[in-house]
Amino acid sequence: MLGVEFPEVLQAAARGNETAFARLWRDNQPQLLRFLRVLTSDGAEDVASEVWLEIARGLARFRGGEQEFRSWLFTMARRRVIDLHRYAARRPATVTSDLKDLDQPTSGDAATAALEQISTEAALGLIATLPHEQAEIVALRVIAGLDAAQVAEIVGKRPGTVRVASHRALRTLAATLAAAADQETTR
Repeated sequence: MLGVEFPEVLQAAARGNETAFARLWRDNQPQLLRFLRVLTSDGAEDVASEVWLEIARGLARFRGGEQEFRSWLFTMARRRVIDLHRYAARRPATVTSDLKDLDQPTSGDAATAALEQISTEAALGLIATLPHEQAEIVALRVIAGLDAAQVAEIVGKRPGTVRVASHRALRTLAATLAAAADQETTR
């Protein structure tokens, strides 16, 4: 987070300063991509680029501090994901007869599997196994670093509902990890 520098960086970016905009991007892009990978693994980069284009267009009209900016950013991201899901529902994928893309070897190496299990991608994948609403809330709370009130505003729920959903989701993740650890020790 930029902290006390944020208002100055925001004003410069709103005036068209590319360096200032790049600072906003560098500060927020990693969390944005992680959030988007939870909600839509395949199109995360594409959705992020659409979000940043929208941010660039609306930056001069934005009013607020750094937390409000982050809420605005993740609200836009969530809306773009909803649009992507609507688009995909209207235009379902067609299966082709080209099987070479489907024929991928699996990894039999235990060391590789262990490294994948502790990687960021594995953590995001684990979050993505949660019910959609819970995954979205955990991603906004943990990855985006937003508080319950901000997340509630983004997802259209009450802060108490967000806290309960977050708690349930984290409890589910803990149980899943414990079960995986128990399976690993019995092998």
